[in-house]
Amino acid sequence: MDHAALDYAVDALEEARSQIVAGRHAGLRDVFAVPALAALAENPEFRRLASALLEREAFVVRALFFDKNAEANWKVAWHQDLTICVRERMDAAGFGPWSMKEGVPHVQPPVEILERMVTLRLHLDDCDQSNGALRVLPGSHLGGKLSAAAIENWRRGTPERVCATARGEVLAMRPLLLHASSAASEPRHRRVLHLDFAGEDLPGGLRWRTMAGQSVAVHS
Repeated sequence: MDHAALDYAVDALEEARSQIVAGRHAGLRDVFAVPALAALAENPEFRRLASALLEREAFVVRALFFDKNAEANWKVAWHQDLTICVRERMDAAGFGPWSMKEGVPHVQPPVEILERMVTLRLHLDDCDQSNGALRVLPGSHLGGKLSAAAIENWRRGTPERVCATARGEVLAMRPLLLHASSAASEPRHRRVLHLDFAGEDLPGGLRWRTMAGQSVAVHS
């Protein structure tokens, strides 16, 4: 990723600091509230990469921003990304349970939909184990939706991999990949633009949510 574009985004983020939720977690669910982040999210290179990985025309269905730092230095346990955002709640076979986050309907879709999605994470800062880099269990996305016992088995039987990334690098992963992150031992900015891509419409009249809404705290 062009570092000039990253510099522009970081400068815009500092100007928009009041929009980023403070406290234990810092982030945005609606990155389009910050035009420079929106420009990064809409970069055609990301869409081309996601389309190549999915082997079909892909489009963004969710865009998040995380900022782990000295004032918001959290950890996240091993988990899979199991929910999607939709425009409105509708009864559809295989979808559930439902939840509302800041007025936005979230739902767990059938696992087959998650298997056909991909996530791209653009790093706006150098990131390693000392400042809370993502940790993953390779191959765990092939096991479908995992129970708590299955997650523990993966933890015990699979060596984890720390995804150290340089500023401007993009990490691609599947939503069902088991991942976690530790609190930073050397807290400094670990800013990540998280983009979920799909390549199909939802069934049963459900619609992916367009990225317009309120800014709320998120963590990963």
